[in-house]
Amino acid sequence: MDLFAEPEPPPRSNALQPAPADSPLAERMRPQTLEEVLGHDDLTGPKGLLRAALSRGELPSMILWGPPGSGKTTLARLLASYVDLPFVAFSAVLGGVKQVREIVAEAEQRRLREGKRTILFVDEIHRFNKSQQDAFLPHVEKGTVILIGATTENPSFELNRALISRAQVVTLAPLSRTQVETLLERAHADPERGLKGEPPLGEQVLERIARQSQGDGRAALNLLESAANVALAAGAAELGVAHLEGALATVTVRYDKGGEQHYDVISAFIKSLRGSDPDAALYWLARMLAGGESGRFIARRMVVFASEDVGNADPHALEVATNVAQAVELVGLPEARINLAQGVTYLALAPKSNASYLGINAAMEEVKASGPQPVPLHLRNAPTGLMKTLGYGKGYDYPHDREGGVSEQAHLPPELEGRRFYEPVRRGLEAELADRLARLRELRSGAKRADPGQARS
Repeated sequence: MDLFAEPEPPPRSNALQPAPADSPLAERMRPQTLEEVLGHDDLTGPKGLLRAALSRGELPSMILWGPPGSGKTTLARLLASYVDLPFVAFSAVLGGVKQVREIVAEAEQRRLREGKRTILFVDEIHRFNKSQQDAFLPHVEKGTVILIGATTENPSFELNRALISRAQVVTLAPLSRTQVETLLERAHADPERGLKGEPPLGEQVLERIARQSQGDGRAALNLLESAANVALAAGAAELGVAHLEGALATVTVRYDKGGEQHYDVISAFIKSLRGSDPDAALYWLARMLAGGESGRFIARRMVVFASEDVGNADPHALEVATNVAQAVELVGLPEARINLAQGVTYLALAPKSNASYLGINAAMEEVKASGPQPVPLHLRNAPTGLMKTLGYGKGYDYPHDREGGVSEQAHLPPELEGRRFYEPVRRGLEAELADRLARLRELRSGAKRADPGQARS
């Protein structure tokens, strides 16, 4: 006996049944064992997290989080096949809390009769709002059900904390291009569940499908099946790249405008602009446009970027960005993509400064820390006689009466005298502004308020 051997999961008690022969290729090729699973060795491999749990006879409640076609449903069904427990699948799209209560009631009766817990698989669990998700909590806590939820959305945003604390979040990455090609090769050659090698594959077909599928195994198999049907209908000797064109016409770029990809892609877009990389910025712009993102949203982010990341290093950047936003409203997509591209390339190549952004943040922190300091009397307006009597406006030094148009008077509350919020960078036009500010600060440094007798009130 090898004491150092990796533990094996228990024998499968309810093996998956093969899909009917007339099922779609993606369904027929669904893995039947953990060994057939591609791309998740950290979970299902010999030392994988889930395989280790199965070897101990355990199956914890979990949330399977991953993009479409990464194998969430397959993995849930496979895990259930390795334990001697009933498996109930439920879709949050098609059902509601009422159906959940019925499933749980039946699970409670089963536990009383047979002493067995029930595995409840909830597909697209994020479709339940957070109050509806509370319906699962007592039954997971009591052990009536083992909950396996599947979601394409970030659980941190879409699931309530109480549910996450009671279930293990398992992250599934999209399949790599190599893994998708392996999946396609299996499906094409498989003599029972696959295409039986017909028609023969031409060059670059699998590579092209893998590239188009964006890590989605189901989409890749659907595309292979569709292209094979086109080739067979045409009586072609082999499945070539030309046969993919009809199928590819129906393929859209995966981009969830309301979910995590929305935030990921706009983040990549902004960081590419900030990194002065117009090529990358144009790519992420194209990704958003191809996914149906709002031109108004993109333009709005560009206007913010022009002040936050370019600022006074190139004051024209804000003008360009606001003009682009106006053009988007005037022209509309798809033509406005040209206006957006012009703005994107300008902002990417503009010198960068976040000094204004840091300045307002520092000023806001000061207001929070020191509270609303009173306005010095000499800076207050005095529209009435009473206000003048109280000293409002007294001692104000009118800059236009000074040589050079600069006054030495203080403009901050006395407790904040000398506090600095704006520190220009030495890039672009802001380098000139930095020199000017240094001269102005030198002029005012250590200066006291002007003599009221010599100042204009």
